[in-house]
Amino acid sequence: MDIVSSPIGTCSREHQKIYKEWFSAADSDGDGRITGNDAIKFFAMSKLSRAELKQVWALADSKRQGFLGLNEFIAAMQLVSLAQAGNEITQDALTHSELDSLKPPVMEGLDILLAKTKPSPKKSNPDPDVSSQPQVSLTTQWFSSKSAKKIPLCSVTSIIDGLKRLYIEKLKPLEVTYRFNDFASPLLTNSDFDAKPMVMLLGQYSTGKTTFIKHLLRSSYPGAHIGPEPTTDRFVVVMSGPDERSIPGNTVAVQADMPFSGLTTFGTAFLSKFECSQMPHPLLEHITFVDTPGVLSGEKQRTQRSYDFTGVTSWFAAKCDLILLLFDPHKLDVSDEFKRVIGSLRGHDDKIRVVLNKADQVDTQQLMRVYGALMWSLGKVLNTPEVMRVYIGSFNDKPINEAAVGPIGKELFEREQDDLLSDLKDIPKKACDRRINEFVKRARAAKIHAYIISHLKKEMPAMIGKAKAQQRLIDNLEDEFAKVQREFHLPAGDFPNVEHFKEVLSGYSIDKFEKLKPKMIQTVDDMLGYEIPELLRSFKNPYE
Repeated sequence: MDIVSSPIGTCSREHQKIYKEWFSAADSDGDGRITGNDAIKFFAMSKLSRAELKQVWALADSKRQGFLGLNEFIAAMQLVSLAQAGNEITQDALTHSELDSLKPPVMEGLDILLAKTKPSPKKSNPDPDVSSQPQVSLTTQWFSSKSAKKIPLCSVTSIIDGLKRLYIEKLKPLEVTYRFNDFASPLLTNSDFDAKPMVMLLGQYSTGKTTFIKHLLRSSYPGAHIGPEPTTDRFVVVMSGPDERSIPGNTVAVQADMPFSGLTTFGTAFLSKFECSQMPHPLLEHITFVDTPGVLSGEKQRTQRSYDFTGVTSWFAAKCDLILLLFDPHKLDVSDEFKRVIGSLRGHDDKIRVVLNKADQVDTQQLMRVYGALMWSLGKVLNTPEVMRVYIGSFNDKPINEAAVGPIGKELFEREQDDLLSDLKDIPKKACDRRINEFVKRARAAKIHAYIISHLKKEMPAMIGKAKAQQRLIDNLEDEFAKVQREFHLPAGDFPNVEHFKEVLSGYSIDKFEKLKPKMIQTVDDMLGYEIPELLRSFKNPYE
């Protein structure tokens, strides 16, 4: 069940040293990244055809970041070496068992380049991983800088850097002007862009959420508790770290290098029920998991939580790349709280996957009925005409109970588990695309928010009766949304939740809001129409 394998791990120490030296020579600006222009010059020395180099880049930059780090560069060099030996360049070639004995490729004229680059003090750092540090601190400065100075184009060396630049220069001013961060989502920080892809697990208690994470990691993690009663009473973020430790929620929320500062809006009551588990693990270098408290059912849900549980799940849903809803054959009822939680995932339907876990606890005939009942329950809650994809399996470290499910069931479970794992494997590869998708979604939401706020401001009287007018606007907010939609020809599905908007709006004086600034809207339109497509074009495969 190896979700990610690293080329650097299949490379001898001696070859790693050679590749690090080559990497420094190819990295013309010393920022720890090989961009398309760097690659065109360096890879040309291999004398491979353009079609072969196109395939090399596509496989090495599998995450489609628009650049190669040291790891990806080593993968590219190994592929070049295989191509020079007459092998076909495929993804499977990188998982070949003889990679560690593969010699570095022949690069014509490399000696001259190495001789040129050696004396440069910029390149004296033998480890490119360290040389990437200035780049990180540079983009951090963009967010902390008070000046509205334009960020130079030369400092943008990846798609994510480009999105950061567009956010600071084009989108953030609109969000700040119309208080988008108070109504929808906190302002983005540097760590929001750099965060690893996240997978959130949701489900009623004892459906196997914590066991599922342990199954993927093949080990326990700090703070993991498992039992038939509701054992996970907090949100636990399982992420990569130098050693095994648990960090309390209040500490996590104020750490600038973690993307959780937005959770401070849910207050201390929530932060005391939030923690971060760190441990060194190869899978966690690519994916972060979010384990959640079991959703309450029956009598238990009458006990109120001390924080906005639905609001927190909604916040995580916006940040996550995949949301797994776990069910158990003996817990198919969708409680009121679970219904609210699923409702809060509105707009993230493409991320949701349903897992019928512990399915080997029932026999084949019962499983067929359980599956039908689950689809029926979900159909009532999700309100979509499409059928949700359901994975059936038993995601734990015990062997499948063949006595209950039979040989056909065993084969079905194995195939379903493989399908779910391939979905998880795709997450790091699609992370950059997902980041762009979420950014565009946010820009559209911020634009609609600006139209709504400025429309409400326009409807307010100039002098007398402001309090009455504000109350009338709040009471008839749905009608006001419809007016904005008609005036600016906007899609109804992009509008925010009316009830939530009313709740936040009641704490503000509408009269203090800003009027519509068409120039700001035009800036965001230009960003969506021209600048983002241009950014993607400049970081696509350099051999296309």
